[in-house]
This record gives sequence, structure tokens and C-alpha cells, in this order.
Amino acid sequence: MSLPRLLGLLGLGGDGRGRTRAGGTGAAPGETDTVRRIAARLEGLAPERARRLAAFAFVLARVAHADLEIDTSESAEMERILATQGGLDPGEAALAVEIAKSQARLLGGTENYVVTREFRKLASAAERAQLLECAYAVAAADGSISAVENAECAGIAEELGFTHAEALAVRSAFRDKLSLFQAKV
Repeated sequence: MSLPRLLGLLGLGGDGRGRTRAGGTGAAPGETDTVRRIAARLEGLAPERARRLAAFAFVLARVAHADLEIDTSESAEMERILATQGGLDPGEAALAVEIAKSQARLLGGTENYVVTREFRKLASAAERAQLLECAYAVAAADGSISAVENAECAGIAEELGFTHAEALAVRSAFRDKLSLFQAKV
């Protein structure tokens, strides 16, 4: 494998900043390099479905990385979600999660809003609600949703177009996992 191909697979190719390349080959309008990199690895899927799953995976990795650490329980939950709700086989799910985590670590701040906005355009209302619920599930994977993870989920809810009341309704299913409400031992 060539060095440029390896760097591309790791998300380190291109301009290195996750910017959308106008006129790039095979790119949908507004598609970011982050989504394109993950979607390219989901070769057997229809392009629009691959882009939607790629954005979905990145947003989950965004939540997992909110506290600047992605632990194994969060990774396992992301893989489970992509396999069960995304219809990916375990190998594809693991690959998508690894690429998404790499992109979140490298480009998080610059890509967070752009990728979430792209998912909003690609997804139905039900798919956006599913993503928000899954974001909370990833945040709760280690047994507790920290204040920073909760804030990240709230930001994602807003970017997905949810009202504050709608976001709180989704969050309510995870109330017992919110660190704010857990007893301190």
C-alpha cells in the first residue's frame, strides 16, 4: 500500500483540515471530506446511504470525544449501533467507527457543526431523532453522562433542528445516567 493511500485511509490526506473541496470528484454538494472518507470505505452501500451512515458515525464519535477521551465502552456502543441500526456487518461497523473516531480526534472542532448540518439535510425527522437518541446512548455507555457530554448532545440536538423541549424529551430516557443526578460516592 502506498503512503498517500494509507494517509488517505487514516483521514490524513487532502488538505488535512476536513474542508469541502469544491469540484472534487464524486462529491455531493456540501459533502465534507470527513463524510467522504468514511463513506468511501462503505463501498457496498448506495452512495446516499453511505454518506448518511458516515455522518451518523461521525456525530456519535463527536459525542464520545466530547470529554477528549473515547473509551472502549463508547467504541463498543458505536459499533453496536452502526451494526444494529445502520445495517452494517460487524467488520464494516468497526471500520466506520475507527475512521469516525480518527476524524473526530483530528478535525472535531472544525467539522462538528458542518457534518451534523449535513446529516440534517440527508436524514428524515425519524432518522434525526434516532441519531440524537443514539448520541445519548454513546454518552451513557460508560455508565454516566458527564456535563460536557450532555452539553455536546444538547448542541447536536439544536443543530439537528430539535426544539429545547423535544431535546429534553429524548434526554429524559437517560436521566438516571446524567452525572448531575447520580449520587456521589
